[in-house]
Amino acid sequence: MEAQRESWGSKTGFILAAAGSAIGLGNIWKFPYIAGENGGASFVIVYLICIAVIGFPVLIAEILIGRSTQRNPVGAFFKLSGSKFWAGVGGMGIVGGFLILSFYAIIAGWSIGYIVEAIDGNFFNFVEETASAQHFLNLVGNVYWILGYFIFFMMLTTVIVFAGVKKGIERGSKIMMPILFFLLIILMIRGITLNGAEKGLEFLWNPDWSKINANTILIALGHAFFTLSLGMGAMLTYGSYMSKKDNIISSAFQIVFLDTIIALIAGIAIFTAVFATGLNPQAGPGLIFHTLPSVFIKMPGGYFFSILFFILLTLAALTSSISLLEVVVSYFVDERKWKRHHAAIVLAFFITLLGVPSALSYNVLSDFTIAGKNFFDLVDFIASNILLPLGGLLISVFVAWKWGFKKVLPNLREGAENLFEKYPWVISFWKIFLKYFSPILIFLVFLNSIGILDKIIELFF
Repeated sequence: MEAQRESWGSKTGFILAAAGSAIGLGNIWKFPYIAGENGGASFVIVYLICIAVIGFPVLIAEILIGRSTQRNPVGAFFKLSGSKFWAGVGGMGIVGGFLILSFYAIIAGWSIGYIVEAIDGNFFNFVEETASAQHFLNLVGNVYWILGYFIFFMMLTTVIVFAGVKKGIERGSKIMMPILFFLLIILMIRGITLNGAEKGLEFLWNPDWSKINANTILIALGHAFFTLSLGMGAMLTYGSYMSKKDNIISSAFQIVFLDTIIALIAGIAIFTAVFATGLNPQAGPGLIFHTLPSVFIKMPGGYFFSILFFILLTLAALTSSISLLEVVVSYFVDERKWKRHHAAIVLAFFITLLGVPSALSYNVLSDFTIAGKNFFDLVDFIASNILLPLGGLLISVFVAWKWGFKKVLPNLREGAENLFEKYPWVISFWKIFLKYFSPILIFLVFLNSIGILDKIIELFF
């Protein structure tokens, strides 16, 4: 007799876990710096439009596949199509989750390390911003430092997934998400109350449309897609633990809302502090680990708030990492009939092994390159630039064109009867966006992410 599959204990548990998957380093780390590089408010507006056109429709589709089949990505696609090709599309999500976690956990390890740095008061040794950047390079150049925190973060992730859907992921999300939100609100209030903070608010809320060009729109499209953990099977897997009574559309809206509001609050918290201390808002990827330590030493209460910030960053990373590991674990539990405890430990071990050369890319393997990329960048490129956008593209094509709306809509209607009756236009817009806009726009994101869109434009235009 087959063991009963796990499920969420409540709709709130699912929403917090799914929102936690979406709310990660992309919100706290990446969104502020790409907004800073692309004009602030004007970028935020374009980004919100992209979320509505790409993120929301594909999120609904991915959750729906999971709930309709109660299977992992591979099993879900095969159950609906009977095709090995489409099962392979689900397999891309499994591989993507495996690869992404192997390097994502390294960056998350940095955030844990920076909690310790903040507690030790090391930030106050930096006289200028360049000293902060050099300190970061010294830390990641230390093999024991980078590997130690990477392994420790992987152990935290494994413990939560090991405990199961209800007792581990759901319970953990119900604890971590409110704490994360509370810490972020505290940091935002601190930022707003700093002298000169109004410049940061103006930067975020007064649009400068001269900054918007085709490349900016592509960046916004790409981030709108990636920020919701789409294309890697995480939302599909979490959706597979849902009840048929739950409203997928309203759940997806709440996930998008939480993900977006967290990104905006993080932007306010970071940019008010950056402007108030006279530092550069266009610091790029180094904004968090290079620039912010210099921000904290210049602001009143900086010691306390630096600790809070890196705790926040670690929680955001952890809520995402457990969803990545769960994608891989769910496949081996469903399809290979492994016990959850066995799967969590074994798979986390192999993911950690794969992550070791990525961690060493910042020190002993810094000169080792493949196709001009170090190991960390290569794994990141394969997963983030190829597997994820392809996965998202094929999910939208599968639901709209292969599965077909005649079969899709009855499944989507379950739990959402009132919405279907009161707001039929919402369903109409979703169908149009998913069938036409999302595939085309995600395809453009894919071409841009692999670096050939410019060449195609030059060739034809």
